[in-house]
Amino acid sequence: MLRLKLSPGVWLLSCVLLAASVQATAQRKKKKDKETTPAEIKADTTVGKKPAPSKLKKYSDVITKDMRTDTGFIIVHAKEDEYYFEVPLSVMGKDILIVNRVAEASVDMRNGNWGLTGDQIGEAVYRFEKARNNNLYLRRLSFSEYSGDTSKPMYTSVQRNNVQAIAAVFPIVAYNADSSAVVLNMSEFLSSDNDITYFSKPLFKTRAGMGAQQNDRSYVKYVHAYPTNVEVRAFKTYAAGLNPTSANYSVELNSSMVLLPEKMARPRLQDKRVGYFTISHKDFDANPQGVTNTTYAVRWRLEPKPEDVEKYKRGELVEPVKPIVFYIDPSTPKKWIPYLIQGVNDWQAAFERAGFKNAIYAREAPSRQEDSTWSLEDARHSAIIYRPSSIANAMGPNVNDPRTGEILESHIFWYHNVMSLLQKWYFVQCAAVDTGARKLVFDDKLMGDLIRFVSSHEVGHTLGLMHNFGSSSTVPVENLRNKAWVEKYGHTPSIMDYARFNYVAQPEDNISRAGLYPRINDYDKWAIEWGYKWRDNVKDEYEEQKLLTPIVTDSLKNQRLWFGSEMEPLDPRCQNEDLGDDAMKAGTYGIMNLKRIIKNLGQWTYEPEKDYTNMRNMLTAVYDQYGTYIGHVVRNIGGEYHTEKIAGQPGATYEVVEYKRQKEAVAFLDKELFTTPEWLNEKSLMDKIPDKFGIDLSEVQRGVLNGILNRFRMTSMLAAQHDGKGTGKVYTADELMLDLDKIVFRELYEGKSVSFYRRNLQKIYINKLLDMVYPTDNMDQMISGMSQMYTFYLTDLSDVMRAALTKEQQLIMRMMNDPRLDKDTQRHLKDLNYKINKIGEKDLRF
Repeated sequence: MLRLKLSPGVWLLSCVLLAASVQATAQRKKKKDKETTPAEIKADTTVGKKPAPSKLKKYSDVITKDMRTDTGFIIVHAKEDEYYFEVPLSVMGKDILIVNRVAEASVDMRNGNWGLTGDQIGEAVYRFEKARNNNLYLRRLSFSEYSGDTSKPMYTSVQRNNVQAIAAVFPIVAYNADSSAVVLNMSEFLSSDNDITYFSKPLFKTRAGMGAQQNDRSYVKYVHAYPTNVEVRAFKTYAAGLNPTSANYSVELNSSMVLLPEKMARPRLQDKRVGYFTISHKDFDANPQGVTNTTYAVRWRLEPKPEDVEKYKRGELVEPVKPIVFYIDPSTPKKWIPYLIQGVNDWQAAFERAGFKNAIYAREAPSRQEDSTWSLEDARHSAIIYRPSSIANAMGPNVNDPRTGEILESHIFWYHNVMSLLQKWYFVQCAAVDTGARKLVFDDKLMGDLIRFVSSHEVGHTLGLMHNFGSSSTVPVENLRNKAWVEKYGHTPSIMDYARFNYVAQPEDNISRAGLYPRINDYDKWAIEWGYKWRDNVKDEYEEQKLLTPIVTDSLKNQRLWFGSEMEPLDPRCQNEDLGDDAMKAGTYGIMNLKRIIKNLGQWTYEPEKDYTNMRNMLTAVYDQYGTYIGHVVRNIGGEYHTEKIAGQPGATYEVVEYKRQKEAVAFLDKELFTTPEWLNEKSLMDKIPDKFGIDLSEVQRGVLNGILNRFRMTSMLAAQHDGKGTGKVYTADELMLDLDKIVFRELYEGKSVSFYRRNLQKIYINKLLDMVYPTDNMDQMISGMSQMYTFYLTDLSDVMRAALTKEQQLIMRMMNDPRLDKDTQRHLKDLNYKINKIGEKDLRF
């Protein structure tokens, strides 16, 4: 042992300090029975000004007998406007997800479809941490970079380079009797306008038109504690912000503090061939020689009960430890509740494919008399929320664990006015074949069935499923007219498609509603099996991926299981509202039904005691549906198929749409749109409303020409022509322009006068060519925003469009004085020639 030789002065000072220390120890010992001794606090290094030491008080002086106490993973003590959190030391370092929502909205804060009960206004993961000076830190966690294996050196390195921000500091006011928990005064924090428990970003308040919180008109209504969550409800008043509609806004906000599972669910790595929502992070463990963006599918945790594991392995259906339960908002109209419940319960068959029975179901929320503690805002409950709104929509979001993708809860939003949308859809798509759809107000059975379909679709999203816009493209169009086939197999293999209803069916096909409605089908059941089948014979998600990948590859030999993403910009198979494997055939049948409907629209919408507003709305729906059929066809022009594959699968991933199909698409547009569709100008209707057929038609034609002649589509055609991706004949941009020339100016080539509606079409076409050759937008800005492919072909595209415009001008000049043409046509052609010359003279950029 080393001994230090002390000088007399130092020795004397040491004696004084020792005596003082002994005296202090005796005083602390004497005081022990009167005041709780806090456990040692391990200090963290902090940046900036150090927090002032907290002055500790006796527990009994802070938490008094007249307080109301809620016991949960955090104990909450409350008295009037005072709120104290008793946070166990065992909670330190555990991940807590805080989710904030609008609990009760103000009608004045609406912004489009945002600003209603249930809208989420914040979500982040936090962690309590003991700090120096008797304070508690609340750190905000980020999972954008990740190393999950704590045994590897990389874990420590990632942690050092990913310091989690301190979001708040709370002074410790007391310790409980055995020093196992700290007490925090949360009153001021919960009353403030903070970004942890309320609006997490200024953007949310801006969207609602909110300014600063008005403290004298804001207060905390209650704080409730539960085993795994704490619920904070606050009444908030905000000053009017941008575009105010009132002097201020009062709302109720709810914050859920959810303790994330300590034993994390095993994540499932994404397979792009199965359409699940995902979460991603940079993973430093997955690739020993680089960094991988690891992506997990978002799913609920379904596991067999311990006593049922062997039954599950034998293939017997078992109930999960924790089923997925949706509660129906008590404010929902009673007559629709059974249909909403059935829309949830319909998914049970899909989960049986994954080995679970009763895995998902819905029930009515308990009444206040049945359970006074039950609340829609309780983060333990998933619910279908009824929204009395004019918005025609429904939504199915979910809240998930950002570490693994495990879904924790979901609120499905069902807007009251979605029924008007359903009525319009079913009317214009099925009234020709279903007599029950030939009226403005459907009977409850029909509307209930349609609500059931919406419920099932939105529940699919809450289970993690994305839209499968490609599913309906796997069905031959003629099968949709085969009564036996379509009633057995359905008009699309997935309810997650936006395939609405079977508009291809014709009256003579005698197809029942079973062949008109969507249903949970082959793809949905297969996708649920992929996502939810439980496996314990693999050690981690990477080993599981090796097991699942060949299963998916083999399953996809069944074409009905194909997934087509809604994010595909050029694939004609991946469209919303479409049906079948041929948009031209399907559109032809759809238009045949629209012709039947428009002839009877006056009779089917007749209201003797009202004006023609509702009839006009339905006529608009007919026009919209017609435009939808046209739009489906346009995607084939310059289109490119994208079939997601792994390296072990044969065939191309990207293929150009066949030459023949693109030619058929252009021919369809000629027949159904560019040749004036006089059937849309139904005289028995148009003389009762202020609409003008010529204006409505021009809008559709302009939209289609803008859709065809846009730089993205045209450069795609140039790429197909020059890059040689396909092996067959390619439909080129030059041939497209030649075809459009012959279609739009057909009369001039035949030496005939041009009708009023066709003259409008020619004006729209020439204006579009002028816009392509002499763009009025900022070219520098436009080019900077283009992809590399876009800019590479820009020069050639300009050449193609200039050549087309020159050709049209030569034809116009040659024909504008032709004596065979009437004066209206000659004047029209002279005007087009004048416009081309004037714009060309003014623009010197080319």
